[in-house]
Amino acid sequence: MRTYLISFDASAPERHALADAIMQLGEAWARPLGTTWYVQSTHRADAIERRLKPLIDGTESLLIQEVESRALLLNTALHWFKRRRPAIAEADDVVALAA
Repeated sequence: MRTYLISFDASAPERHALADAIMQLGEAWARPLGTTWYVQSTHRADAIERRLKPLIDGTESLLIQEVESRALLLNTALHWFKRRRPAIAEADDVVALAA
């Protein structure tokens, strides 16, 4: 399992589509800042780029970087959220990890 930092600069319509796509990329995701995400995924960075690139236009920016699983966050918290699956009870949807 890899951990990716994904950040983007996109307008409102694309922002919502990107957020939806990012939440579907892997087993867990977190959004510590407005348009900055951490995603745990088995996919490689180039595969993630292929999924997200069609959702932005030529003037918008996208950063995808594989990172270590640990991070230092100031004035924010990191909570990992599992992808929602019908078979999992709602109480199991949120897993908090130490920052």
